[in-house]
Formats: sequence, structure tokens, C-alpha cells
Amino acid sequence: MKTKENTKPSVTGRDIFGMLFRETRRHLGLFLLLFTGSVGIELASLASPLYMKQFFNILVAGSTSPAAIHSLLMLVVVIGFISVLSWIFRRMQMYGIINFESLAMTDLYDSAFDYLIGHSYQFFISHFSGTLTRRVSKYASAFESLMDSIMMEFFPMAVFVVGAVGILFLRNHTLGIVLGVWVVIFIAFQIYTARLKQPLRVARSEADSKLVGVLSDDVSNQNTIALFSGGIYEHRLFAEVVEHWRAATMHSWNTDEMIWTIQDALIVGINIAVLWGTLILWQRGLFTVGDFVLVQSYLLGLFNQLTSINRNMRRCYDAIADASEMIEIIKMPHDVVDVPGAAKLAVHDGKIVFDNVGFSYPNGQPALTRFDLTIAGGEKLAFVGPSGAGKTTITKLLLRFYDVTDGAIKIDGQNIATVTQDSLRNAIAFVPQEPILFHRTLMENIRYGRRDATDDEVFAAAHAAHCDKFISSLSEGYNTLVGERGVKLSGGERQRVAIARAILKNAPILVLDEATSSLDSESEALIQDALQTLMQDKTTIVIAHRLSTIMKMDRIVVIEDGGIAAEGSHHELLKQGGLYKKLWSIQAGGFME
Repeated sequence: MKTKENTKPSVTGRDIFGMLFRETRRHLGLFLLLFTGSVGIELASLASPLYMKQFFNILVAGSTSPAAIHSLLMLVVVIGFISVLSWIFRRMQMYGIINFESLAMTDLYDSAFDYLIGHSYQFFISHFSGTLTRRVSKYASAFESLMDSIMMEFFPMAVFVVGAVGILFLRNHTLGIVLGVWVVIFIAFQIYTARLKQPLRVARSEADSKLVGVLSDDVSNQNTIALFSGGIYEHRLFAEVVEHWRAATMHSWNTDEMIWTIQDALIVGINIAVLWGTLILWQRGLFTVGDFVLVQSYLLGLFNQLTSINRNMRRCYDAIADASEMIEIIKMPHDVVDVPGAAKLAVHDGKIVFDNVGFSYPNGQPALTRFDLTIAGGEKLAFVGPSGAGKTTITKLLLRFYDVTDGAIKIDGQNIATVTQDSLRNAIAFVPQEPILFHRTLMENIRYGRRDATDDEVFAAAHAAHCDKFISSLSEGYNTLVGERGVKLSGGERQRVAIARAILKNAPILVLDEATSSLDSESEALIQDALQTLMQDKTTIVIAHRLSTIMKMDRIVVIEDGGIAAEGSHHELLKQGGLYKKLWSIQAGGFME
């Protein structure tokens, strides 16, 4: 079965420019300031050589008369005034670009985060976390690169090129036409080669993302690599990825060098041709020394502007490739969404009904078929069964990490598919088998169960979960940073923090997925006491492999092959025989921890 999130959407130029247009419209005032500054700078650059031409013509004439000196001084004033205007326009441009881009990039970071974090559980287990992180970062950086190239390079270049060719055409039609034709050829060559190179840039960007993803995966699993002596093996795999990146990069760079070689030849050719042509015009008395200054000023400006086209187009294409990676994610519809007009879940008794539920994983593997189960409000129910039988799948469906394929799950008569996801999950306290903590303090991690809780409430929850003893032994106490994913704590300590978080949340429905599996016997006894208090007046679902932990449950449901094999109390199931008795015999026979 292919889900919407597994379908890779295509990204078009309309998507890219839509992103630019939205941010431009949102911060229009700053954009107009940037636009005005960019145009002003180029107009000043075009005007200055016109007055320099007059200045040099007067100098070459050799006159020191008062009129000549006055004209020179006036030209100095005008050129100085143009320089001051250019300085003012530059400040406008920089103020506009700095503020415009910083605000727009903030918007893009926020929107990318909001949409990314809204994807489903299936999406996140199918992607490298390092790659997703990099995509968000590259998305905002791509906007910066595109706007820098457009407003600081391409647009100013267009103003200067049109202005310079137009002025030279007015001075001499032949010179203007020759230069104009060359500019068209040069730009066409740049655009053609840039488009030709785009697949190489995309390949390099993908290789770069792959390299970062593999590196992130290895760093995250460093302990596993060490335990299984996998350093040489992982280095070999990483070297293959690096070699693929090197080949893609070298191919791209070698192509760039060939393009620059041809581009330099075109520049040398037009420079010699224009110098030769202006020399002939000077010999015929049609050009002055000032005209030489004018032509050379414009030529140098054109060369400076035009030679950067390929580099800036490369920068733009790289930015487009970077932005496309995130836009692909943004264009992927969320797999689990609130229906229009979804109401908030209202829990009164906490009764849970699985009504003819069917579910298959995205790969097509069936997990549940016609699953029917009613859990009374306040009932303490345990799921047992072999690994892969579907126990954890049931809790993931209840939490709506996935949507059911058939049937419905109801809480107090309300179909969970029709209520908001936030209200559903606010009503359920979940303690997973392997809790993951934020790289934040212990206080912040426990308070995440109820973020408006007071310090005293956090302390009380930690005490109930028997966290305070190990926390008090830490030098920073509750202000201790736990490390990425909580790696500075033992498995049992992480489990107790997760239980404290659930105690603090105090939701009407409690789900424990092997919540005591990482605890030693002494800690487990303490936690069992805490859990008994926590489970009071709550509908509780417990998943356990250690059957000793669920003997006192109101009801035990044996799950096998995605269905209910048997149900009843501990003693009733032992009398019935079957899978439960077999599991109990194995554990009670010497394998029970």
C-alpha cells in the first residue's frame, strides 16, 4: 500500500517563485526600499562615466583658462554628488536586504518547522532526522541565496547592461549594435550552460544530502558501532558515499572550468574588437579621449557584471535544488489530519471501543483484521502476546499515529478520527518502552507532561516516580542537562523520568508500553507502587512481556496474529491453557526476570 507521504511530489518553478512572491508581498515596504537602492546604485554607475568623459576631454584640451577650471570644478562637484547618492542608495539597499531577508527567513523557518512537525509517525521513521534538519536549514538559506542573486546581482546587471549598451548606441550606432549583439550571445551562452549543468548540480546536492544523512546516522549509532566493532565496516560504507559525492562534485567543477575557459575567450575577443573599433573612430575624429574613458568604464562594468552570471546562476540553481528538497516535504499531504470542523475530545468515563478495526502498514503488511474490543471506563487492561502480534500497533492506532484502514476507534462514543489530534493525545498519558528525552534539563523534561506545572508539582511527580533519589545525586540536580535523546541517563533513569512526566500529565487514559522493562527489580517494585497510584480512576492499557507485572490487571487480552486469542484474568487464562499458559510456564520456569 502506498501512502500519500510515500509519494514524492514534483517541484516546479512556480513553487519556487511562489515562495519568493509570498515573502515579498509580506514584507513589501522593505522590498521596495531594496529595489529603489539597487536601481539607484546602477543609475549612478551609468551617470558617472558620462561626466568623467567631459572631465577628461577638458583635461586633454590643455586649457587652464578660468572657464576651463570652473568647468572642471563643477564636474568634480557633480561627480562627487553622484558618489554621495550612490553611497545613500547603497545604504538603502543594504538596510533593505538585511531586514527583508532576516524577516523572510524567519517566516520560512517557522512555516517549514510547523509543516514538518505535522507529518505522521510513519513519515519520521522513514527519513533520517539529520537529513530533515538539513532540509529545513537549507530551505531558509536558499531564499537568502536567491534574493541575493536576483536583487544584488541579476536585476542590477540588467539595469546597467541595458543602460550602458543604450548610451553607447546613442554615441555610435555601430559600436552599440556590436556590443549589444555580443551581450546577447554572452548571456545566451551563460543561460544555456547553466541549464545544461542543472542535472549535475542536482546530483551534487543529492550526494551532499546523502553524505550528511549517513554521517548523522553513524554519529547517532556510535555506541552500536563500537559494541559490534563496526568502525572499519562503517568507514567503508561512508567512504563509498564520500566517493560518490567526490565524483559528482568533480564532474560539476570540471564543467565549470570548461565554461569559464570559453567565457574568458569571449571577453578577450570583444575587448580587442571594441578597442580596435574605437581607435578607428578616434582616427576619423569621431571619438575623443573622453569617449575612450566612457567606453572602457562601461566595458569594465559589463565584464564585471556579466562574468558573474554563470556563478550566480549556479548559486541560484543550487538554491533551487536546496529549496526543492524542503518544498517536496511541504507539498506532501499530511497522512494523519484533523477533519474539517473537528471537535475537541471530551472524556467522561474513559470507555474505549475498537469497533471492527482493520489496519495494514504502508508496506501492505496486515496488522489487525476485524479487531473488536471494549475497554470499560476505569478498567485496567493488559495486552500480552508474542512480538509482532500487534500489541503496540493497537496503542499507535489509539494515539492516532496511524489512521485505521477499516472500522473505528471510539472514546466515550466519540470516533477519534473526528476529534482534534491534540485533544486526543492530551487525554492519553503514554509511557513508551524506550523513552526519548529532549537535550534539556531534567526539570524541563518532566514538566513537558504539563508545561504550565509549578516547580512543586514537578518535584511531586518526580518523587512519585522515584526520580528524586538519582536526581539529588547529580551536581546540577533538576538543572542537569540529560544529553541528546537522554543519553547521559541510564535506561532505568530515562524510564522513571518518562513515568514522572506521565504522572504530571494526569490524563484520564494511561498507556504503558513495557514501562518497567528497563528497571532493576528494586526500582520496579518502587515504580509498581507509583503506577498503582497513577492508575487510580484511569482507564489503563498495559503492554507487557514480563507477565509478573500484569497479574493484578482487571483483564488480560492475549493478542496473536493481529487478533484476540483469549481474554480474562490471570487465573482464568491459566485455567484456559493456550498461549498465555505457555508464556507463563516459560517465565515461571526460570526465565522470568
